[in-house]
Amino acid sequence: MKLFKILSVLLLSLSVSSAYADKIQVGFIYVGPVGDHGWTYMHDQGRIMAEEHFGDDITTTYVESVKYGPDAERVMTQMAMNGVDIIFATSFGYMEQMLNVAKKFPNVKFEHATGYKTADNMSVYSSKFYEGRYVQGVIAGHMSKEGKAGYIASFPIPEVIRGINAFYLGATSVNPDFDIDVVWVNTWYDPAKEADAAKALINQGADIITQHTDSTAPLSVAEELGIKGFGQASDMISFAPNTQLTSIIDQWGPYYIKRIQAALDGTWESSDTWGGMDTGMVEMAPMTNMPKDVADIAIKITKQINDGELDPFDGKFTVGELLGMSKYLPGIDAPNPN
Repeated sequence: MKLFKILSVLLLSLSVSSAYADKIQVGFIYVGPVGDHGWTYMHDQGRIMAEEHFGDDITTTYVESVKYGPDAERVMTQMAMNGVDIIFATSFGYMEQMLNVAKKFPNVKFEHATGYKTADNMSVYSSKFYEGRYVQGVIAGHMSKEGKAGYIASFPIPEVIRGINAFYLGATSVNPDFDIDVVWVNTWYDPAKEADAAKALINQGADIITQHTDSTAPLSVAEELGIKGFGQASDMISFAPNTQLTSIIDQWGPYYIKRIQAALDGTWESSDTWGGMDTGMVEMAPMTNMPKDVADIAIKITKQINDGELDPFDGKFTVGELLGMSKYLPGIDAPNPN
């Protein structure tokens, strides 16, 4: 009887230990605050979705507003030393730091958003945001009375330049004389700076505002001054109910669930993911504050892109050229990004 009890205790102990061992820790590193209601907010929504999906099988942790450089490398190193099994760094500027830390912790899995460098234990993932920007450009071409949009850009990296070019292609498909004014603010998240850029662009004659920055400030300025604009990364309609035409919505949750599941299953491998509308990683918010015929056109184009019937760049660039895009397309008269 005693032997049976001892064996039962041992089996229970092994079962508990095994269950604990199967539980993994997941870390997220954010470039902005989770309350930016844009880029970082949507990554954190993805983290929350993963938590809800896996329940007690995972624990998650995050650090927000992490600066590029030594701060980022320190945070990643600390996570790895604390036993985090898979780390997601959610901004382009973390690439070199993540690569350095990945070399030091070969048993930890690393995932870098919007970069292009990989290692045996480091993957990259991104979305084809430019697909949504093309749709926005088409809408702008129809809606702008002045034939001019103001574009608030963050940093001159391929992701941002692709977006400017795609927006321009969409707008000029409607109005060949359409013009874009670009202001580079050299920040992802600085509401005051973004608001000042929006005001400057409007003063220069733009009657449509769009952005590749993370706060709701540009859209709020557009709302205050009575012009139209586009949200960024999430549906920002609540901040500009009379202004937002639509917004690109970044959907990260399914990707995080897929990669965490692979880590749990022991099937995780380094990979390169670049998903678009067809994968659900890029969605469009409802078309609002525009005539029905314009909304119908935008919805039709969105479906064509989703179905693979329309390529914003018309197949003129290879995947490598798109990923490394560093110059404006001919016709864009704006400050040189480089």
